[in-house]
Amino acid sequence: MSGTAGAVVHSAALAGHNRISTQALTSVARAAAAEALGVTAPEVRAEWSDDDGLLALSLVAPITVPPLTAVLRDPGRTAAFGGSVWDRAVAAKAQILRRVTELSGARLSRVDIRISGASVSEGGRVR
Repeated sequence: MSGTAGAVVHSAALAGHNRISTQALTSVARAAAAEALGVTAPEVRAEWSDDDGLLALSLVAPITVPPLTAVLRDPGRTAAFGGSVWDRAVAAKAQILRRVTELSGARLSRVDIRISGASVSEGGRVR
């Protein structure tokens, strides 16, 4: 996609429309994904595609995980991070879709996430 994305914000009070650039939408998506996955926005790659008139978001990012030695000592550490990597990625999809829609007004059809690595963190829940 080039130029502007398909995000159009309508208002009954004012005639016309607003367009949000692909770059702005990408910045919002990267920030939302970073928040959901416990990483920094520069670590997130985001791409947009058309999905029958709606926007489909594809993300590639690492995810934070507890140190494996800590999980061996205390398996409950996984729960403190929000569950397994799989469970967290599934939950992040809904969270990212909701957050991007809330912040931009764009209508997304779906969010696809590919976890590209793990970032070890001593902390607990990353939200």
